[in-house]
Amino acid sequence: MKAKYYSSVISRLRAAGVRLTKQRIALGRLLFYGSNQHVTADNLYREASKAGVKVSLATVYNTLHEFTAAGLLREVVIDPFRRYFDTNVSEHQHFFFEDSNELVDIKIGNSVVLRLPSIPAGKTIRCVDVIVRVSG
Repeated sequence: MKAKYYSSVISRLRAAGVRLTKQRIALGRLLFYGSNQHVTADNLYREASKAGVKVSLATVYNTLHEFTAAGLLREVVIDPFRRYFDTNVSEHQHFFFEDSNELVDIKIGNSVVLRLPSIPAGKTIRCVDVIVRVSG
């Protein structure tokens, strides 16, 4: 990865208020390099190990949750045992392919939710999560 990209990751983390550590910078480089992606903690841990990043699985989990709290990632909960972290934090929906455990963005303009229910007084919608499960 190029030095220019390395400094852009550091700038991105600083702008989000993330305290910089060697591990956070290394994981940020893996997450934010190239196109948007959906990762699990286990997948990111394996990718970090292949890249020679010395980091524990617990640190990967903690970093993903910290990046999510800072607005750098969007957490997509598939079920109580499966969650993905999406580098695309804009409002969008997903296909989840059950056979391959792959999470894919639904293209903008192909919205699944056509009408939202009435919102209780004094409340606002923070986000709408839609996962279309595909099998077979």
